[in-house]
Amino acid sequence: MNTVKVVENGVEAKKVIEQFNLQGFTKDDIYLLAHNENRSEDLTESLDVQDVGVKEEGVLDSVANVFRTRGDELRSKLESLGLSHAEAERYEEEMDHGKVIVIAATQA
Repeated sequence: MNTVKVVENGVEAKKVIEQFNLQGFTKDDIYLLAHNENRSEDLTESLDVQDVGVKEEGVLDSVANVFRTRGDELRSKLESLGLSHAEAERYEEEMDHGKVIVIAATQA
């Protein structure tokens, strides 16, 4: 079961991450994604949470992401965390509008 929150910025993301921590999620359970790759990397690093990588996606999807558009890559990453295709599309659209997605995943 995943808990997904849509936030506007890093300040809101930090508050959501703190809430997830209070609910018992560790930094290894929390992922952050933004449409802009640099923004995603900066927030992930500064807030000390996980990036969706080979462990979650598998080798083939990770390699395939090199050739995908950013939107396709984000949807793939969301699906690798257990979201349905429809959910991944919905959240990727939120990221298209500048939102940040914070996910607490019980199993990745």
